[in-house]
Amino acid sequence: MFFDGAANFKGVGIGAILVSETGQHYLVFAKLMFPYTNNMAEYEACILGLKIPIDMNIQDLLISGDSDLLIHQVREEWATENSKILPYLHHVQELRKRFTKTEF
Repeated sequence: MFFDGAANFKGVGIGAILVSETGQHYLVFAKLMFPYTNNMAEYEACILGLKIPIDMNIQDLLISGDSDLLIHQVREEWATENSKILPYLHHVQELRKRFTKTEF
């Protein structure tokens, strides 16, 4: 699964693409209507992307994104100092528990 989120003066957009072992692509995109930081948008994109394989009952997942901060925080390699990010981190960690194996 690939995910990305971006926040700028035009708004916030998030998206995720799930690619199956057979090469089938499943895309989901959304525009968020609330003010988010780039880090929040990245977490929202990851959460959105994790919901696709959960709905499809997929058990093993390789996750890729361009946010080093998110990936290292989810791996528990970096501390999460921003209290506004903690709920997003906890949500991602809860969603990860729904899989047999996940790798960031």
